[in-house]
Amino acid sequence: MVIAPPFLYLDQVKKSIKADYKLSAQNCWIGKGGAFTGEIAAEMLADMDIPWVILGHSERRALCGETNQIVGTKVAYALSQGIKVIACIGETLPQRESGQMFSILEGQLQQIANNVDDWTKVVIAYEPVWAIGTGVVATPEQAEEVHAWVRQWVGKTVSPAVADKIRILYGGSVNDGNCAELAELEDVDGFLVGGASLKGESFVKICNAQKAAAKA
Repeated sequence: MVIAPPFLYLDQVKKSIKADYKLSAQNCWIGKGGAFTGEIAAEMLADMDIPWVILGHSERRALCGETNQIVGTKVAYALSQGIKVIACIGETLPQRESGQMFSILEGQLQQIANNVDDWTKVVIAYEPVWAIGTGVVATPEQAEEVHAWVRQWVGKTVSPAVADKIRILYGGSVNDGNCAELAELEDVDGFLVGGASLKGESFVKICNAQKAAAKA
């Protein structure tokens, strides 16, 4: 399990979690630290021994104007500083309905792939933008379709060996009512959970869904 609290609480959470849980920042600066007031550099995360960072989240793409190229550059720099990356991809509802979904996802993936040398330090998180925080969740068929496509794309573009081992997470209104069905999908390797993580009992069920699916 990787926990990604807001920057302000990273140190507090770090002191309170068990050793087998890992910590992640929700974002980091695009390059070397410097006079960038208010930004958090990858060097700062490394200095605090924060092993993971989430990059390319749809909210940062939409609200902060982060392009595919910016996300790719961030991925490269974070990795260069020893920070492992949860790289997010996803399409909006108009992009899906217009038939652009796979070309949008390919553009996002390509910029990430262009900047990765060691794929053991990268996790891909698919988050359909239309399902984030809306209560609407992709059907199992929709989720598996995209996850399988991502794995095939990695196999063709990077290597079959990487495609076989890479973890692809689903993020988009995951809750205790749908996690079991989603966890059973062949190409879903875990979840990127937002609001549901704040509900204790529900979150425990989500966390255990993958283990339960493996035993089934």
